[in-house]
Amino acid sequence: MTRLTARSRMLVAIGAVLLLGMFVTPLWRIDLVAPQYPEGLGMLIRLGTITGIKPADLDNINGLNHYIGMQRIDPDAIPVLALMPWVVGGLAALGLLVAAAGRRAFVGVWLAAFALAGAAGLAEFYRWSYDYGHNLADDAVIKVPGMTYQPPLIGTKQLLNFTAASWPAAGSWLAALAFTLGVLALLPWKRLDADAPHRSLGLVVLLALLGCAPAGPVPIAYGEADCAQCRMRITDSRYGGEAISATGTVQQFDAVPCLARYVQAAAQAPREILVVDFDHPGSLVRAADARFIVRRGVGAGMENGVVAVITSDTAALRRRFAVASVSWDSVRALAASGALPDDARAAHAE
Repeated sequence: MTRLTARSRMLVAIGAVLLLGMFVTPLWRIDLVAPQYPEGLGMLIRLGTITGIKPADLDNINGLNHYIGMQRIDPDAIPVLALMPWVVGGLAALGLLVAAAGRRAFVGVWLAAFALAGAAGLAEFYRWSYDYGHNLADDAVIKVPGMTYQPPLIGTKQLLNFTAASWPAAGSWLAALAFTLGVLALLPWKRLDADAPHRSLGLVVLLALLGCAPAGPVPIAYGEADCAQCRMRITDSRYGGEAISATGTVQQFDAVPCLARYVQAAAQAPREILVVDFDHPGSLVRAADARFIVRRGVGAGMENGVVAVITSDTAALRRRFAVASVSWDSVRALAASGALPDDARAAHAE
């Protein structure tokens, strides 16, 4: 039975220790955002329990669920939650034993058990969310024929006037990194080190950074997505924007005013704010890099609204639109004062 190098044993040991971090970090996060809850409601799935992102979130979600006939979320009524700490603790202990034994075949067994536990966890999460969203009470106060409320396993989904976003949280990323280190432990490090002494360490660092990279912008689904602020269908590719939260949740908007009002009302500032460049339909750019034309009333070929354009030539913008351009900070200030045009869609006649 082939023995592991000292480096491979260390990688397995580090991976096993990383699994212990899952006991203190959430595994999954589900966010719910609606016009009446601009700051959002949310749940954190942890080893052994489910909690609200904010102290009252879980109670608020259960209160809303009551009206549409959904089951109450009671962590004690979900048997798999009680099992999860034992599974993760067992995988961590097994990983440390494999590192101590130093046999390549044992690493393969550990990774197989790891993968099986992960797949079973995701399958159980899907089964629970399906039952949670489909098994509705017959005496619900609000009934929408044909409507079910299963949250997405991963990604975003519209549920009535709520946008539900479901993404892995820190604990899942720790598990992914631990599994990656186990795979790297199986590489032929002696031969790699002989060919390029520094390549192996660079590969570990690169994979770790890629595994922790935050989610980026998502192309706006024109004609399919609804604005997270006003709930109107997003149809015109010359307008729109996105706000990306610290956890990677993406909210899409049909126009700059809706985006600005959402940002002003948000309890936590988005990690990234993007707007559509009017001159390049569908192209998202950083709001801080754009200039904005804000006008009311019909005139000079342009209706009420806000146009975002990428250019550093403010004089040319003034000649083109017959009004001075402003920065994103100015747009936010207008949103805060209630001075942004009500009509979110501006149109410029060429």
